[in-house]
Amino acid sequence: MSKLVICDHPLIQHKLTFIRNKETNTKDFRELVDEVATLMAYEITRDIPLDTIKVETPVSITDSKVVSGRMLGLIPILRAGLGMVDGILKLIPSAKVGHIGLARDHETLQPKEYYINLPTDAPNRLLIVIDPMLATGGSAIAAISSLKKRNCDQIKLMCLIAAPEGVKAVQEAHPDVEIYIAALDERLNEKGYIVPGLGDAGDRMYGTN
Repeated sequence: MSKLVICDHPLIQHKLTFIRNKETNTKDFRELVDEVATLMAYEITRDIPLDTIKVETPVSITDSKVVSGRMLGLIPILRAGLGMVDGILKLIPSAKVGHIGLARDHETLQPKEYYINLPTDAPNRLLIVIDPMLATGGSAIAAISSLKKRNCDQIKLMCLIAAPEGVKAVQEAHPDVEIYIAALDERLNEKGYIVPGLGDAGDRMYGTN
């Protein structure tokens, strides 16, 4: 079973409270999501390997650490995932960004890919799939499967909040993919919304209904 990491830093939990609040306006919602994404990026990159290099300070020469050159890719699931990308890029400006678009097939009710655009060297990168909500897990599973079909096998999943049902589904479908979330909520309701959740992340982020 893949690892589930709940990023419970006090600042993340504080900001998540205002993200959940239905009174939070579109501008503030978007800014808060951006800030939480930045904070979560610290956790999701915690195990990136380091190399040691020589650095000359104003006083002497010393051994110091740098990221070992492991290349990263950010893969937001359209459209809500876009709202978390800039927050991560603040910390990792060298990361490349790809996109996956998924829509629900009205006959099968399963996510169907309608758009994908990946960095040309995506198979050589650690890819972080980004979606604010992990509800049923269908979109995340489909996005990860799409990446694996294209020979990408270094993948992590990053979401703001998740339902237990979605976590279980992703872990069963992709046991090799680590999942990073800010909160694990109670359940899904009969309409497939996370409870207590935060509503529809895309609508709240872009002011649509």
